[in-house]
Amino acid sequence: QVQIVESGGGLVQPGGSLRLSCAASGSIFSIYGMGWYRQAPGKQRELIAVITSGGSTNYADSVKGRFTISRDSAKNTVYLQMNSLKPEDTAVYYCNAAGQRTSGVFSSWGQGTQVTVSS
Repeated sequence: QVQIVESGGGLVQPGGSLRLSCAASGSIFSIYGMGWYRQAPGKQRELIAVITSGGSTNYADSVKGRFTISRDSAKNTVYLQMNSLKPEDTAVYYCNAAGQRTSGVFSSWGQGTQVTVSS
């Protein structure tokens, strides 16, 4: 079993910043990559940032230049630094981790953390 726990969401004014954290724990042998997704009301869940085991990153165009994904491999933790936040960034943010555990491959999701950008 692999557990994913996100934290760091909240209410922030437009132009402000937030930092999300995501920690993976359990019977993990290796992690291929971790990513952040978000889902706004009435919209599909979208991938916004991903980081691979080799450290490569990729971003959705909507957040490029404003959001930064980073990791602490020793702690199986990734972070999402969100700057210059806009009201359209309001969503539930989910973390996903994919990799290998002792019993096979896994792809696990966290419970989500709410980010609200509003004045």
